Amino acid sequence: MQITSETLERAIEQLAKLPGVGRKSAQRLAMYLLKQEKDQVFRLAETLKDLKEKILYCETCYNITDQSPCAICRSDKRNKQLICVVEDARDVYVIEKTGEYRGVYHVLGGVISPLESIGPNEIRVKELVTRVSTAEPPIEEIILALNPDAEGEATSSYINKLLKPFEVKTTRIAQGIPMGSELEFIDDATLSRAFTGRSIF
Repeated sequence: MQITSETLERAIEQLAKLPGVGRKSAQRLAMYLLKQEKDQVFRLAETLKDLKEKILYCETCYNITDQSPCAICRSDKRNKQLICVVEDARDVYVIEKTGEYRGVYHVLGGVISPLESIGPNEIRVKELVTRVSTAEPPIEEIILALNPDAEGEATSSYINKLLKPFEVKTTRIAQGIPMGSELEFIDDATLSRAFTGRSIF
């Protein structure tokens, strides 16, 4: 096939690297962008640049934010004695959409996965234990909201074991979340029921 534009081809190659975007979709996106006003495309480019340059991790919960601590950790309306432990920032977004949860978060940045050489030291478990051990007023409850798969279960069990010496109730979401599914694909109503029906770990 004769390539008529190296620039267009590079754009297609880069867009095709996005998750869920094949070469045909990347080609459609590139052609769509090509037809848009220059200002609109430049705004998109600037936004993507800002995404890498201005986003940082909250020093308290490790969620993504524009300033640290994040808006959730700074809020006086959130229950700071209730921490929901999640795998990554996408899960915070999904849970916040339900409007059911009024506590704060702790983003682990992954789960324990021996097959991928990810151990407890590669995720933010120590930081969670430090938060629990130094919190004033003391943490009352830790909600483990990890995906109900083998890695999520292993990570939940490990965290539960580490938190045993502290007088903190450890619960986990369970009701309505099928084994092997991921939080970002669970509908809002099911996730809300899971929070309401959480159980002691």
